[in-house]
Amino acid sequence: MAPISLADTVHAVTTTVESTLAPLANGAIAQQPVDPTAARRPAESVQVESPNLTYTDEALLARYTFHSTSVDKQVDGQGHVKYHARPVERQLEFKTGRKVPKTGLMLVGLGGNNGTTLAATVLANRHNISWGTRDGIQTPNYLGSLIRASTMRLGVDAAGEDVFVPISDVLPMVHPNDLVIGGWDISGMPLDKAARRAKVLEYDLQRQLEPLLKEYTPLPSIYYPTFINANQEERADNVIPGSDKQAHLEQVRRDIRDFKAKNDLDQVIVLWTANTERYSRLLDGVNDTADNLLDAIRSSHDEVSPSTVFAVACILEGVPFVNGSPQNTFVPGAIELAERHMAFIAGDDFKSGQTKVKSVLAEYLVNAGIKPLLIASYNHLGNNDGKNLSAPEQFRSKEISKASVVDDMVESNSLLYKPLAKRTADSKDGFVKGHATEHPDHCVVIKYMEQCGDDKKALDDYTSEIGMGGRNTLSIYNTCQDSLLATPLIIDLCLLAELMTRVTYREESTQAGEYEPLYSVLGLLSYMLKAPLTKPGRKPINSLNRQRQALEAFLRACLALQPVSDLVSFTQMNVSQV
Repeated sequence: MAPISLADTVHAVTTTVESTLAPLANGAIAQQPVDPTAARRPAESVQVESPNLTYTDEALLARYTFHSTSVDKQVDGQGHVKYHARPVERQLEFKTGRKVPKTGLMLVGLGGNNGTTLAATVLANRHNISWGTRDGIQTPNYLGSLIRASTMRLGVDAAGEDVFVPISDVLPMVHPNDLVIGGWDISGMPLDKAARRAKVLEYDLQRQLEPLLKEYTPLPSIYYPTFINANQEERADNVIPGSDKQAHLEQVRRDIRDFKAKNDLDQVIVLWTANTERYSRLLDGVNDTADNLLDAIRSSHDEVSPSTVFAVACILEGVPFVNGSPQNTFVPGAIELAERHMAFIAGDDFKSGQTKVKSVLAEYLVNAGIKPLLIASYNHLGNNDGKNLSAPEQFRSKEISKASVVDDMVESNSLLYKPLAKRTADSKDGFVKGHATEHPDHCVVIKYMEQCGDDKKALDDYTSEIGMGGRNTLSIYNTCQDSLLATPLIIDLCLLAELMTRVTYREESTQAGEYEPLYSVLGLLSYMLKAPLTKPGRKPINSLNRQRQALEAFLRACLALQPVSDLVSFTQMNVSQV
């Protein structure tokens, strides 16, 4: 890669405001240090000394005691609830493969804003390409990634001080620089031109990445016009021909196999970051069971969406599939098919900006004993995602995914939100369920305004009841670059999905039995997803704090470590922690 030319960029500045970076003799700017979020560190830098953890050449074998509390609620004659609690322990064994596989990431929507930004981010970090901005020289990084840019508390040192480690160092994980990128798009534009069309990245970075990005051309994708906004037709010049959905399924499967073989990959992760689709109608005999769904694909039924075809292809190929958009890709038949094949799926909809803040703020208010009465969220954006969402059916998918974000937090506090005498009605389309308890007024509005580009503007109003009949209003205005927030989520989803393919478990009481994989729906990815997919019949957990705690607990369990506790830290009890 050619060095940055001073003729093509601004003067660089050092961290010292008074001085500028001196140019080299050839007029180029010196190579910048690698950002800590992109740096490579020794493998398995966290070593655990415990009789419960065994290191073999192939795997980490952890014996772990899972603690829970079983609760029985009883109502006495006066209507008072009494709680009978009983501690529960289960002995588990986790097996984590130590070899990090060569991994490919295939994006559906490779040529869109998210796809081009993801490819550019990985390439810029891989080649350590810095670029000029009006503020000086910017170095590539993985800011916004939970895995690469966040730490977790490991324990305490000899002085009793907390020790934090990068999450990426806790277990052997893929480095995003090593990802082999490919995928599909209904637009056949090479990624250098697609990145220019997206208008997300600085010009100087686009200029330097052009010879690298031009090597990436999306594979033809599936295009069923009734599932996305009609205004997307002008981009659809790269589609798998015909209307035979079984043929489309087989083509996608071939694409995955060919990509894996061509790049000599051990593992492939497929992620949908293409247009939001309308919701598929749930029909008995069509998408209610695995067999019916397969039959519906063979008969090219109208209610089989492109994203569901991709999901089924991945399930049958045994590669994880993540849905980063809000539509109901995982109809009941798709989930049953994943269970049957013990394949991994996760969704739905990237949780990058407004919804992530909402899941934190709503939990804070409710846990503080403050009662949110009204939550109104308004958005306007100008990228192609916003353009597609300007149609009512596609917006409805987004509205559904955002509708239940605060439900579990509201239902957790019966002192604030009382049971209703009659459950409220489901939405007319049946996709948003009614409530059995009081609930804040909650609405979401999204408007397409072309001149906003990728800068999404979000305005939120939280009006709550406080003590003695008072009111409190929090107003939040948030401007964020949509694709630059989504890209780190894609990386996290890929890295974690790959890791979970290497983790198996069993109960100690069945030690003679085989280790089994995790359940097909990867709920541990909920931190990155707006409407977390769950096992059928289970309620989603939207609390960002609980989602993060669950992920940390899982990583620690694979090392035979219990969750960290602040019991001693805050009580100052005279108890040694080392």
